Amino acid sequence: MDASLQKFGIGQPVPRAEDPVLVQGQGRYTDDINLPDQAHAWIVRSPVAHGLLKGIDLEAARAAPGVLGAWTGADLEAAGYGPLKCVVPLTNGDGTPMLKPRRPALAVDRVRWVGDPVAVVVARTLAEARDAAELVAVDVDPLPAVTDAESGAAEGAPQLYDDVPGNVVLDYHYGDREKTAAAFASAYHTVSMRLVSQRVIVSAMEPRSAIGAIEDGRWVLRVGCQGVFGLRGAMADILGVPPAQVHVLTGNVGGSFGMKAAAYPEYVAILHAAKELGIPVKWTDERSGSFLSDHHGRDHVAHCELALDRDGRFLAVRVRNYGDMGGHLSAVGALMPTLNIVKNVPSVYATPLLEVSTLCVLTNTTPVSAYRGAGRPEGNYFMERLIERAAVEMGIDRVELRRRNMIQPEQIPYVASSGMHYDSGDFPAILDEALKAADWAGFDTRRAASNAAGKLRGRGIGCYLEVTAPANKEMGGIRFEADGAVTIITGTLDYGQGHATPFAQILADRLGVPFERVRLLQGDSDEMQAGGGTGGSRSVTNSGQAIHEASIQVVDKGRAAAAHILEAAEADIEFAGGRFVIAGTDRAIGIMELAERLRAMPVKPEGVPDTLDVSHVSAGAPSAYPNGCHVVEVEIDPETGTVAIDRYASVNDFGTIVNPLLVEGQVHGGVAQGIGQALMERVVYDESGQLLTGSYMDYAIPRAPDVPLIGFHSHPVPAKTNPLGTKGCGEAGCAGALGSVMNAVVDALSQAGVAHIDMPATPSRVWQVLQAAEAA
Repeated sequence: MDASLQKFGIGQPVPRAEDPVLVQGQGRYTDDINLPDQAHAWIVRSPVAHGLLKGIDLEAARAAPGVLGAWTGADLEAAGYGPLKCVVPLTNGDGTPMLKPRRPALAVDRVRWVGDPVAVVVARTLAEARDAAELVAVDVDPLPAVTDAESGAAEGAPQLYDDVPGNVVLDYHYGDREKTAAAFASAYHTVSMRLVSQRVIVSAMEPRSAIGAIEDGRWVLRVGCQGVFGLRGAMADILGVPPAQVHVLTGNVGGSFGMKAAAYPEYVAILHAAKELGIPVKWTDERSGSFLSDHHGRDHVAHCELALDRDGRFLAVRVRNYGDMGGHLSAVGALMPTLNIVKNVPSVYATPLLEVSTLCVLTNTTPVSAYRGAGRPEGNYFMERLIERAAVEMGIDRVELRRRNMIQPEQIPYVASSGMHYDSGDFPAILDEALKAADWAGFDTRRAASNAAGKLRGRGIGCYLEVTAPANKEMGGIRFEADGAVTIITGTLDYGQGHATPFAQILADRLGVPFERVRLLQGDSDEMQAGGGTGGSRSVTNSGQAIHEASIQVVDKGRAAAAHILEAAEADIEFAGGRFVIAGTDRAIGIMELAERLRAMPVKPEGVPDTLDVSHVSAGAPSAYPNGCHVVEVEIDPETGTVAIDRYASVNDFGTIVNPLLVEGQVHGGVAQGIGQALMERVVYDESGQLLTGSYMDYAIPRAPDVPLIGFHSHPVPAKTNPLGTKGCGEAGCAGALGSVMNAVVDALSQAGVAHIDMPATPSRVWQVLQAAEAA
């Protein structure tokens, strides 16, 4: 292997190229940008969760010092802008389309959650805009509110929309009701559990920020997002213009986890203000505003059942789910509790029948959308908790029950009850490796030591299989620059993943170009011919496939060019290690030199390309199936209810790993967020719809002492559905963490007679269930 590829090729743990810039504070995030003559916007939000919007008085605000203008939803409607749209094409169980109530950028007739934007105020300075916004008088006639999906779907609940009866936008169904019912009727044993995946705040480091402007007659939006090509299309649709009239620019992005993917009301408001004023308008949220205005995550209540035969073989799984959509239907909010539950509940197990029924319900809360995993962690969590309960009730060892039902390697390719086609994997081997890595056999000794110290120790297994996002068109542009650099152009977008390094590794592997000369361009919609953005654990697969395919085209062009320069037949030109060689000779030219020679050649003969540049659009790779097993040990102090994670082991199959250093980091991040949901995070509203957990004083997220050392091991089985063999890793940590942590918590509590506790297992909740068990 070439020395450079030994250091920078696929499979090498190359540090992230952008880190020296970011850790020195030299990143360029949206709020770091200030344009000439720029004004500042402040969003006025509803102080009540539900009510009729009787009027908005802007007179005092408009007269305040420094104010340049103020607008309401009526102004935006008069300007002809369209609504923000749900793009998920789901249907009800009876085949009728789901309901998609109209969502204007600013409320015009009714407010539907605390934080619903109703007006925008623009001034010369941020302080002047904020002060003036406090002078806006919002007249709301309050209505009763509902803040959870089960209550929202109940008879007599307050109605959020006149055209959405019962607040249900979607009554989803998957599976064969009759066959599933028959399987449960004939089962030797059934397990039933009510499982909650609670609502969480998406705590991205960087609050949302955007700058709207009109430049050269086009709408220009500088914003942190997850993909400029998709956001350009969404904004063009809202603005009512062709996509070419919208330019989206994104620099560094400080986290998103799904939350920054969609178009938001604030972007429409500041673009309108920029057009009206003729100057750029900037808006940056504060953290308190983020708690109200950023899409929230999760929020499912599922009634789950598992049917087993006498030997503990799975016969069927059934899920009746409630998905909380919040006060408006977000772009993809209905996807998580429906199709993504279907795809991910079966996991690594041979379960013949699957039925999922979901009501997607509107409530007077912040809208819900994708959050790291977006239904994948929930589906796996439901299955792992059912298995653990079944093992206890049937008296079968929890490891043996899993082994007994796992899909075997010789059964692959395997069509799951979800309809997904598993192409690769070795699930039993991963389970065995995880148990070994966790020292499963030594647990009894550690439990005895904990008991002697007055603590409760438990262990939990969390097997998982994620179905990554499906294929979408993705750009794979390769451009040889005049300064000797090579630019990759692709429509995924790095918001913390570290794309520049693994993408450069792929290009270096395929073309032999020097790693240090590779640049990555993702944040300019004018450069994109296609792009699916980053989400669904598919970036390295989709962009990697696009780069691979584009590289083949570069080589094809290079053969023609090299044949001319080397004065040989094109058929005699071979390519390897970054060099075009005349077969059987030592005459060759490197790809970088070839690109330079072409640039310097004033006139090219017929058949010789002008450059080696390629602008390619890949059809995209189908879903992949990353999987693994996490094993956790916890120790609980019964006096305080505090849960401490003492040991954490994971074995994961991510297929071909381009950069193991970055993959391990992605697992660490996902596990940390999974621990957060399992043990501490929960959004709480009061009965009137006021957010009680409105800051980090009231909403807990993991700190360094809460996260243990995370054992990371790989058992890669390359995917067969894309040329690199990758499977994706960005969300897997969450999927493995929820089941393993909560199974460990319940195992510890079972010593006191506790059979179940819902997430989050906070100290107060744990203490309460222990006290209740002691009193029983």
